[in-house]
Amino acid sequence: MTAEAQDVTELLLSRIRDVPDYPKPGVLFKDITPLLADPEAFTVLTDTLAGLCTAHGATKIVGLEARGFILAAPVAVRAGLGFIPVRKAGKLPGATLSQAYELEYGTAEIEVHAEDLAAGDRVMVIDDVLATGGTAEASIELIRRAGAEVAGVAVLMELSFLPGRARLEPALGGAPLKALITV
Repeated sequence: MTAEAQDVTELLLSRIRDVPDYPKPGVLFKDITPLLADPEAFTVLTDTLAGLCTAHGATKIVGLEARGFILAAPVAVRAGLGFIPVRKAGKLPGATLSQAYELEYGTAEIEVHAEDLAAGDRVMVIDDVLATGGTAEASIELIRRAGAEVAGVAVLMELSFLPGRARLEPALGGAPLKALITV
């Protein structure tokens, strides 16, 4: 890791608050709201993610509901790219593509507007946290079903004690998976 990357990691980590026993006893929740409230840290995060999008040739950015929207929208503006929200099923009007995926205790479904992605698009998926990888994996499937290419997945934080990376790597097909922080 370069000194600049180390400085970015340290700044971002210093603005993430640990909340013990939330949302239930035994869980240490990583709260990113102090990072978002700090204009310097939020700008550094936005610039870093925008740089990844540019480096990997993205032409559009997908943000995953809900905190992925908060990160991806300013990244899209900074990188000069379109922003596409991937929403929970039933939240988008008009024609959509949907993708169901497995959760630990059941299933869920996400959707994207059918016309927002097309052949020739290179799409970077942005989210706040990579945990089990289910939503990110489903978004990759949606992107490909729309005829677009996956430029990569970028997250603020990866929870290394959960299987997200192992689940996503086969779906990525060689596209990069970048976590700015790994805990």
